[in-house]
This record gives sequence, structure tokens and C-alpha cells, in this order.
Amino acid sequence: MKNRAEIKILKNKAIIKFEGKDFLGEIGVDGRIFKALTYARISVGVISQQAAENGISVLVNDSDSEKAVNCLIDEFENERKSGKVRQIYSINNVSVLSFVVKDFNKIMTELARNNVFPLILNQNSAENKVSLVVTSSQGEKAKNILEAEIFSRPKTVHLAIFGHGKVGATLINQVLERSKDIRNRKKLDLKIFAIADSKKVAFNTEGFSESWQQEISQAEEKPDVEKLITFAQLHHLENLIAVDVTASSALAKNYVFLAENGFDLVSSNKIFNTSPISDYRDLRNVLRKKNKKYLYETNVGAGLPLIDTIKLLHLSGENITRIKGVFSGSLSYIFNNFSVRDDRFSDILKEAISKGFTEPDPREDLSGNDVAQKLLILARELDLANEFSDINIENLVPKNLRKSNALEFSKNLPELDGIFENLKNNQEEGHVLRYVGELHGDLQQEKGKLDVQLVSVPANSALGQLKGSDSIFEIYTENYGENPLVIMGAGAGAKVTARGVFGDILRLSENK
Repeated sequence: MKNRAEIKILKNKAIIKFEGKDFLGEIGVDGRIFKALTYARISVGVISQQAAENGISVLVNDSDSEKAVNCLIDEFENERKSGKVRQIYSINNVSVLSFVVKDFNKIMTELARNNVFPLILNQNSAENKVSLVVTSSQGEKAKNILEAEIFSRPKTVHLAIFGHGKVGATLINQVLERSKDIRNRKKLDLKIFAIADSKKVAFNTEGFSESWQQEISQAEEKPDVEKLITFAQLHHLENLIAVDVTASSALAKNYVFLAENGFDLVSSNKIFNTSPISDYRDLRNVLRKKNKKYLYETNVGAGLPLIDTIKLLHLSGENITRIKGVFSGSLSYIFNNFSVRDDRFSDILKEAISKGFTEPDPREDLSGNDVAQKLLILARELDLANEFSDINIENLVPKNLRKSNALEFSKNLPELDGIFENLKNNQEEGHVLRYVGELHGDLQQEKGKLDVQLVSVPANSALGQLKGSDSIFEIYTENYGENPLVIMGAGAGAKVTARGVFGDILRLSENK
């Protein structure tokens, strides 16, 4: 394997840009440039013609740039008067990287993905020699990318993690625990360089260690996306991924800004994917233009491979006709237990709260909004233009308990017992209650029909046999007919969600 010295980087250089028309292809122009600069005792590096710009670029030492410009202005005075030369000027503070590589296109793709665009490019195809000129601020970043690609060294991926609550803390610890193994097996060096919450942000250029919580407690800077971007640029960080494990609408509004500034995105936060369809599509357009990715498998089904499966079916031309299932791990736990136990509904709800299956205020689960968001996300994976307002949602919270504070609601939980006991007792024999989301209608039109409601289903059906806090999704297609593709598994919990987010990070990292 070749050593690090074989990627040479020369700093403190300047480009003299020479723009004109017609005469640039004439014989002797390069010679005149070289001769004039040599007589002025100015060392010349690369001379490169850019047909698209109708210009010539010359590399000199940064300290000689002003002298070189004046020298060439004098040499080509007649051409400037005639208009053949439009302007001669310098771009200072650039670096030159020289290396040998066979797969040149892959190198250019990796550089572009990291927003590194060469100012000058010279390629000797016969010897696979390449020289790139980049701004000095991008020199080290470009060198890191080249070394990872050319010499198969571990690729460094820099993570900024927003949120360090239950899911975020679990994710951070998972990354730290697995980092050595991932480096050895996958040649990926995952570094968490920023950790933020709603109050402050901590940075570490070397990557946080197991003492990250202590570093966060000592941090004083307020969280700011612009500050994060500036930090990454200042320290020449490559392969950037912003990881959102919050429920912040403010952060979701910054996804476009992050993508425009070199970040790929991973999110368990459902807010952006349920925002107005115009915003949803705008982000996708930016991602395409900037060659960035946005993964959000945990938006629906925690760690289950649901969104990817639906994407693949849809992209392959499979006509999906209906999606139906139990989308909420918390409501799954509540109704799975309530349907088979003699305990009161309020007692089972308290049990779910104590196990951490629900939000601190369980009305967020019982309202059905979470299930509705997940259903809308799946609808949009099928290129449907539905908005949240299109969804028919059955709110399980009685109207008189919707506006009270969380403490008052918790005191009035017994009011729910009679309501749900009646629903349970008035079912057909052999049926159980399930809170179900369903996408149906003609899904080849602009919009589908979305319903979120409590239903009674046969106990021996796929939905009826659900256990614990598992989620289940039935995907009906034209080819499968009435035999749906069923995806079922753990639908709640910090470990499951964090593991799903981690999976998205690894998929992005391997493809960067």
C-alpha cells in the first residue's frame, strides 16, 4: 500500500486567471506567458487552458501574484486594447494536490459530494497522474477524501447529533461502543463532532468519547445551525451527516439549509415529512441538486424495514393498492393488553406510561396524530400529494379532557374506563380492539384516502394476533392480490429506535 506522502499538497499558491477570446488557441500564447513570467523571476507551476471559460490559468506562489498580474498585463497590452484579452487577475490562497489514481471519475464524485470543486484540473491519462487546485480552506478536506478513496484507508464520517434524551443518548452510546468494530470491519471511522439539544451545543474536533455527557454539561454555546456549519467548514470536516433525534419543528425547518451546506440527513423526527407538500418537495429538489441523501426509516415502525420496502416496491413499478396496520407501539401495547385482560383501561394506560411506551402526556398518543403522521409519510412515499388535513382521525381522548393540563388529565383517567369497556363488550364474539391506520382508495390518483381509527378485528387475524408493543403493517399490491406483504416487529422503545437511526447512519456512510 502506498504511503501518505504520495498525495502531495502544496500550499500558499495563487492562480493567475487569463480570460479572452480567439487568440487563446493560437500557437505561442503559452510560451509568451511562460517567458514573461520567467524574465520576471516568477516560478510557474501549472498552465491550464479552460475551453469552456475561454481562458488560461497559471499557478504561481502566492507572494508573486500581484507581480505576475502586472507582468502579464504589460506583455499582452496590445491584446487587451483590441479586446482579445478581457481581463487578467489573481485568485490567492490556493493549494495544489498531486496524486496517481485509476478511477478518476469516482474521485471527482466524492469531492463533489463534499462540496469540493477544483479551480484547476490537470490530468495525464496515460500515467493516471492528476493535479487539482482548490482553495486553501478545502485543501486538508480534499486530502482526507483522496486518501480514503485512493489508499482504502478508513473513511472518516463526521456526525452532528441533535438531541440526547432517551433515544439520542442511546444512539450516542451505540456509536461509541461499536466504533472500533465498524472501523475494522467496514473501514468507517465514525466521529461525533457535535452534540446539541434545545439549550446548548458542544463541539469536539477529535470526536466525543464515553465522557460526552460531562463535556455537554460544561458547554456554554447556544445551539445554532449556522454555527455548526461554520465549525465544520473551519475545521475542514468531510462526509458530514446531521442526525435529528428530536421532536423539534425549528430544527426540521433547517433541513434545507443543512443540505445546501454539505450535510446528508438522518432523522427519527417526523415533522418535516408531514410538513406542507410544497416544503416536502422543495427539500427533495435540493437533495437532488446537491447530491445529498435523507434517510428516515425510523419515522414509521421504529427499526422495521418498512419505508425502504415500500420505496422499492413503488420504484419497481409494483402497484400498491392499500396499506393497513397498527402504527403505534404505545397504542399497540394498550389495546393488545386491554383486549385480553380484565384490568381497567386506565390501569393499563398507567402501565404503558410507567414502561415508557407513551409520551409524557399520553394524550399525544391517544389523539391519533402520531399514527396519522406515520400514515401520511407512507402515502407520500407513493408520490401522493396528501396533506395532514386530509386525514380522517378518531381522537380517543374525550372532548372534555382535551384542554386540561397533563396533571389534571392524569387525575381523570378513570373517566376513560366506561367508554372503552362498552366498546370492548359490544364487539362481535372473538373480536379484539386495534387502533389502525389505513391508506386506501385509488392510489394512482393525486391523493389517496387516509383513515385512523379504533376498529374491531377478528382475534385470529394478523392484526388480532399482535402481542406486546409490536407494530404490524400489511402492504397490498396488484400482484399480491388479497395476500398482503406483512411486516411485523418491535414498534416502540429507545433502543429499537436508536438502532434504526444507527442503521441509517451506516447505510449513508457506506455509500458516501
